[in-house]
Amino acid sequence: MKDHYQTLGIERGATDSEIKKAFRTLAQKYHPDKKGGNESKFKEASEAYAVLGNKKRRAEYDTGGQSFNGGGFDFSQFQQGGVDIDLGDIFGEMFGGRQQRARRGRDISMDIELDFKDAAFGVDRSVLITKTSYCSECDGSGAKDPKETKTCSTCNGHGSVKETRRSMLGTFTSNRECSDCNGTGKIPKVVCKKCKGHGVLNQQDEINLSIPAGIDNGEMIRLPERGEAIKNGKAGDLYVKVHVRPHKDFIRNGSDLRMNLKIKMTDALLGATYSIPTLEKEIDLKIPAGVTHGEILRIAGKGIPKERSGRGDLLVTIQINLPKKLSKSAKKLVEELKSEGI
Repeated sequence: MKDHYQTLGIERGATDSEIKKAFRTLAQKYHPDKKGGNESKFKEASEAYAVLGNKKRRAEYDTGGQSFNGGGFDFSQFQQGGVDIDLGDIFGEMFGGRQQRARRGRDISMDIELDFKDAAFGVDRSVLITKTSYCSECDGSGAKDPKETKTCSTCNGHGSVKETRRSMLGTFTSNRECSDCNGTGKIPKVVCKKCKGHGVLNQQDEINLSIPAGIDNGEMIRLPERGEAIKNGKAGDLYVKVHVRPHKDFIRNGSDLRMNLKIKMTDALLGATYSIPTLEKEIDLKIPAGVTHGEILRIAGKGIPKERSGRGDLLVTIQINLPKKLSKSAKKLVEELKSEGI
């Protein structure tokens, strides 16, 4: 005797909802109409649910009564109503369902290149993009006059049409959205001349972008409902990928900027002042006497603007430039310094 509980992968004390959930999972996985389905396993799961999904038959099964296994199981009961199973609920998702998903246009993406400084401080940009957009003449209705409509003859105003599918369990009837009226049940009396009743058309649109300060290379900006439009539904989203051109002096590290500064050996020993670039203008940087090679000098508030408030820092890495050749007088001076223990 087959163990129907084991077939569905549930415990004997499982609730009705747990039994139904287990069968739905297996049915969706093994249904022969789906790619990768398994008719044999689907039959076993269906047979198990026919017993355990009916309180009376489950009680008989649990007390050693009729098991409904083997060739004695008649799948035609599903069609005739002999088994208490809501097929519309179980197979709703696989066959188009009772609930229609909201119509939504396709998401699209585009790339934009920014100067390093514009990415740091933010900038407004306008770009042209060719995509499916709502018709400007009819505002996406597809009608010359949106108020003048008539009942769709295909679905008789219901917004959906019945679709029949045959399977080994019998004949299933489900509803699908009417393609003529897109589920509204109404069609225009006179269609819009510009879009020919489609409500949308392919055209070039100007998109205004507000690039936030501090955006980094590779980040995405999402513009809701600025993607592909669709009649009687919401437009998809537009995703803008940002590419930031490298800076000749700076390397970004989070909200901080890094740069290298080459100084003379004598300036490292005695100290000096160097003019260095920032994102706004050049400033004077005081080099302390005795600075070492690789030492980092921090200039507060000269980095990238942070998301909430404030800015990162500018980190200057000191590189002491040692001469490759020395004159006789310079060599003599260095030897004197050496004698002093320097």
